[in-house]
Amino acid sequence: MLPYCQATENNKHVIAEILMRQFRDVSTVLEIASGTGQHAVHMGTCMPQLTWQPSDLDVQLPGLMQRLTAEAPENVLPAVALDVGADDWSVGQFQAVFSCNCVHIIAWPLVEALFRGVGRHLALGGYLCLYGPYKYDGAFTTESNARFDLWLKDRDSQSGIRDFEAVNRLASDQGLVLIADHNMPANNQLLVWQRQG
Repeated sequence: MLPYCQATENNKHVIAEILMRQFRDVSTVLEIASGTGQHAVHMGTCMPQLTWQPSDLDVQLPGLMQRLTAEAPENVLPAVALDVGADDWSVGQFQAVFSCNCVHIIAWPLVEALFRGVGRHLALGGYLCLYGPYKYDGAFTTESNARFDLWLKDRDSQSGIRDFEAVNRLASDQGLVLIADHNMPANNQLLVWQRQG
């Protein structure tokens, strides 16, 4: 049985609608924390002009590769091992980086490392797209997100819904400028930055 996430199945269509517009002039995309591979398969199918590179931690690769082998179109590459905390990602340069539901799961030092890695591997003019929930001015956008944050921290004290302003500062440190903040289903956002320096 292939790995499966219902939330990924629910959000893949609305994410693809935005990425198809955002990635019109993009040819290479690195996906960080590809998980079950459902996004990689769907995005690769919707955007055949892209070369889509899935990645995840070593422990996640067997299930991820199982789905990619079974369902991925030719423009979706075999998954590579990627630990965002590593100094060397060994993945080359990309015109876009995409990650879904990662920033609130990993510890804050790894969020910082993720942005440093993006700074090393995102081409000038390229896009970083992050999907997930955020706080604004220190406040949750909904009561359900506040409850979700408590659940996350109970499960892992280093996780939790991040402050948009803190994440945006990390982006700015890497020459990334916010160009879009899309309201998405289930109280999530799709943030889009462009590398301008």
